[in-house]
Amino acid sequence: MVLAQDEADQLIAVEKRFVNDAPLVVTVPGIDISRALISNDGDEGFVLDVWRGSFNLSKYKFQLRGREIVPLVRVDVDGAPHINPDNTRVPTPHIHLYREGYDDEWAYPSSNYPFRDSSDIVKTLEDFAEFCHIQALPTIR
Repeated sequence: MVLAQDEADQLIAVEKRFVNDAPLVVTVPGIDISRALISNDGDEGFVLDVWRGSFNLSKYKFQLRGREIVPLVRVDVDGAPHINPDNTRVPTPHIHLYREGYDDEWAYPSSNYPFRDSSDIVKTLEDFAEFCHIQALPTIR
């Protein structure tokens, strides 16, 4: 599904919340979960994906998908560098933002965004949630 840039930006900016308030477990090695989100007005569905490495525990990613399938925002920590479509190399940690015509193929240094400490998975999740306008995080474990 292709979105216009302003539509993607609006999806990122809309306030959203978890469909259920079950604890969000992010500290377990090898975790790969998806949690449903909904816009506060109930009009849009989203998904938060959480992945953590099995052996390299400092490697993890968070992703927000809009309309359940369109990757809007992703943060990658301690993985391989990313090569953008213009061949620029972006080391981790980095953030992918939806870009019309490219989906999530462009990455930017996370230092350009409000992320406090990528070595702390819980703080990064909190910062990611704030950046993506996710309200009322459930208990994080």
